[in-house]
Amino acid sequence: MTQSVLSRRAQDVVDAGSGNPMWDVMKDPWDPSTNPNGYVNVGVAENTLMHSELLKFINKKLELPAKYLTYNDGGCGSFRLKAAIAAFLNHNLKPVTPLESSHVMATNGVSSAVEHVVWTFADPGEGILLGRPYYGMFIPDISLRSRSPVVPVSFGEHDPLGLDGVDKYEEALLEFHRTTGKKVKALIIAHPHNPLGRCYSREVLIKLMRLCQKYQVHFISDEIYALSVFENTVDESPPPVKFESALSIDLTGIIDPRLVHVLWGMSKDFGANGIRLGVIISQANRDVHAALTGPALYSYASGITDHLTSLMLEDFEFTTRYIQQNQKLLSESYAYTANYLKDHGIEYATGCNAAFFVWMNLGKKYRELHPEDEGEDVGERVMQRLLQKKVFLASGFLFGSEKDGWFRIVFTQGHDYLRVALERINAALEG
Repeated sequence: MTQSVLSRRAQDVVDAGSGNPMWDVMKDPWDPSTNPNGYVNVGVAENTLMHSELLKFINKKLELPAKYLTYNDGGCGSFRLKAAIAAFLNHNLKPVTPLESSHVMATNGVSSAVEHVVWTFADPGEGILLGRPYYGMFIPDISLRSRSPVVPVSFGEHDPLGLDGVDKYEEALLEFHRTTGKKVKALIIAHPHNPLGRCYSREVLIKLMRLCQKYQVHFISDEIYALSVFENTVDESPPPVKFESALSIDLTGIIDPRLVHVLWGMSKDFGANGIRLGVIISQANRDVHAALTGPALYSYASGITDHLTSLMLEDFEFTTRYIQQNQKLLSESYAYTANYLKDHGIEYATGCNAAFFVWMNLGKKYRELHPEDEGEDVGERVMQRLLQKKVFLASGFLFGSEKDGWFRIVFTQGHDYLRVALERINAALEG
């Protein structure tokens, strides 16, 4: 065997392979005219519903001053950008303590923000608690370069977003320490939840914070979908829980404020993954900002992104109108998808009122249609059928699903695109 010329950590990645066909899918996108045999992609969390409105604003407003061709105010974002972010989030997230520019650090996306906070809080081998099912890319974001292992939390029949679920976090924390001798240093949640599309209640957030205080664990709330909430007009249960930011909770008597951190970004709420702008908010821990001043060089948001984001967030009239219209379209697209699944007898996790997803049980429907196929790993067999029909979904296996056969569909596409995706999914199950 030829000796590797890579580092051990790099060779580990090569040996493992990605196991995720997403990158191949993105190179071959479906187009009804130019590429009808391409992949219909409802696996990647992108929201195209408001692209035309966003582009109108950008193409009308964007005129780049020369200073944005320089390093400007450094790797953590310009003073103007941080002020714009603070004012925008104060208006929309209603923090107990108003955000100031000094509380905010900008990055080139929330993936970089996740990696930064894990690097800051945990040494290699120290754990990060993450409830199942989870956003699949949390795994590399947390572990790939930091070498801090994810400690997955299983819930069994308990609601992952319920009060009882918090006890499962404590069990996982104690078991990790018992078996490895290492500490858990942080707990991260996606709030609203990815892939379940629901929000944590204030009571659950407080109970999670109390758990973090008990073990001196950092509490990280990834709120990248904070403003992508909507009215569910389809499902009667469970009753929707309205979104409340971790910033809106008075931490007095609950947790040391130095342990609480919130992440946000432009990718989801503004349907602009390509803008590449994330935010780390740490209001009471100056050491976080000091520690990340150097590493921020590697997550520098471009000057164009810095300027464009400032323009958008400073315009409250535009952002208010944009958010309201986006929420209306989210509601309509969710209803379209949920009703299709109901009409075709496909089980899904009801009660969504946030984010872009429906969590659905394609494995169960496949077994109903093919009772002769009694093999295990039904999720993998369904995945192969989906790819053969040139439709891409996020696999529950890569999202840490506790049950086989579950998938995440992204519904934030136009109805014509969604219709093709759903028809291909149905054909994959029936074929």
